[in-house]
Amino acid sequence: MISPTVITPGQAATGYGEYTIVDVRSPGEYAAGHLPGAHNIPLDRLGEAADALRTTAARGPLLVVCASGARSAKGCAQLAALDIEAATLDGGTSAWAAAGHDVERPAGARTTWPMDRQVRLAAGSLVVLGFAAGLARSRAHWLSGAVGAGLVFSGVTNTCGMAAVLAKLPHNRPPKGTASFQETLRRLAA
Repeated sequence: MISPTVITPGQAATGYGEYTIVDVRSPGEYAAGHLPGAHNIPLDRLGEAADALRTTAARGPLLVVCASGARSAKGCAQLAALDIEAATLDGGTSAWAAAGHDVERPAGARTTWPMDRQVRLAAGSLVVLGFAAGLARSRAHWLSGAVGAGLVFSGVTNTCGMAAVLAKLPHNRPPKGTASFQETLRRLAA
């Protein structure tokens, strides 16, 4: 298995032209701002993109990015399991922008919260709702317990079902005119 390389925003900026950049965030997050020239392949679809990414990696290095570096590290691990070498950007798009580098935003794109923030809001809201409703009906406390159990499962397995559901909401979808997943794969394989 290949170990992913972690590179800093400065290192990425220095060798920028060498990398094919793959952003593994949801289409909505990607549209809110991404590294110039990045291709959007959501983390849950990396397996479908394996052939195109293998072809691309044979031509030059891959740089996998997300908002903070957590999902891109997970993406690099998935690619490594498929014998596809990739580097991850330390600190993700947030660190890239904080270092003063350009971020590309398509015209008409909305700014969406990063997925981890959306999950925290949804989970926290459900826990508070379960607690408040439990004051009137004791069985409603089960909602808080179920959310807590889901968060524990998420932490242990390093997966997040709530993020998968939230990614399908309209505000997390790409704006019209954005390249489709299939079009992105064709561009990578070309």
